[in-house]
Amino acid sequence: MEKKKILFISQEITPYLPETNMSEISRYLPQGVQERDREIRTFMPRYGCVNERRNQLHEVIRLSGMNLVIKDTDHPLIIKVASIQAARMQVYFIDNEDYFHRKSVLTDKNGDEFPDNDERAIFFARGVLETVIKLRWAPDIIHCHGWLSSLVPFYIKKYYHDDPLFAQSKVIYSVYNDDFKNNLNSDFKDNLLLEGITSEDVALLKEPSFINVSKLAIDNSDAVIKGNVDINSEVENHIKKSSDILFLDYQPKETYIDAYNEFYDKIM
Repeated sequence: MEKKKILFISQEITPYLPETNMSEISRYLPQGVQERDREIRTFMPRYGCVNERRNQLHEVIRLSGMNLVIKDTDHPLIIKVASIQAARMQVYFIDNEDYFHRKSVLTDKNGDEFPDNDERAIFFARGVLETVIKLRWAPDIIHCHGWLSSLVPFYIKKYYHDDPLFAQSKVIYSVYNDDFKNNLNSDFKDNLLLEGITSEDVALLKEPSFINVSKLAIDNSDAVIKGNVDINSEVENHIKKSSDILFLDYQPKETYIDAYNEFYDKIM
C-alpha cells in the first residue's frame, strides 16, 4: 500500500528557532509521523536569525528562481534545505531578501510587529504551495501551524483546488496562542485576490485582526487542532460553532504524536 503523504507547514521549528510549544510540535511531530510509516515534507520561513552555516542550509537550485507577485511587485522565491540528522528529516526553507532577511521573526527588537507581516504570510503560503507543485508531490494531508501559515487553507480551497496535486488534499489548521496585537494592513484582503478569488471570499478580512485571520483559516480547513491549552477565546468559540469541521482538543506532550497520527486517519 502506498504511504500516505503529510505536508507540514509551520511558522517556527526548533532547533532553528527557540523552543516553544509550536516549534517543538513542528520538530517532533513530522519525525514521529515518519516513523509511523508516513511520507513527509516540512516547510518553514528562512528568517534572518536562522544561522545558515551552523544549520548547514543550502539552496535547492532546481526549486528556486520563481517570482511571486505581491502588490504588483515581483519577489524572487528562494528555496533552501537543511537536514535534522537525528530524525533523518529534511526541512525546506522559504527565503526572500525583502521579507525574511531581518534578524528576528515577526517582531522587531522592541517587540513591535513588522508592518509587512501580511505580505510575508502571503509569500510564505504561496511559496510553499508553488514549491510543492514543483516537487510534483501530492499531499494527502496539509497540516498548518501558526498564523503565518493561515492563508494555506484559504489558497487550497479557493485557488489551487483545480490543481490535481491538491485535489484530494485535506487541510488541518492548528490554532496556537500566537496572537498578534495590531491589525494587519487594510489592503491585506485586496492583496489576496488571485484569479478566481472574489472580494466576497475575503470579506471576513475587512478588519484584518488575528481573530478574523484565524476564522478564515478555520472556515477553509477540513479539521482543526487546538495546539495550546489556552487559545484566543473568540477563536475557540468559532471552532465550537463550526459543526462541519473535525476537531481535536489539546493533547499533552506524552501522547500528541499518536493522537495526531490517528486523527489523520479519520480525515483521509
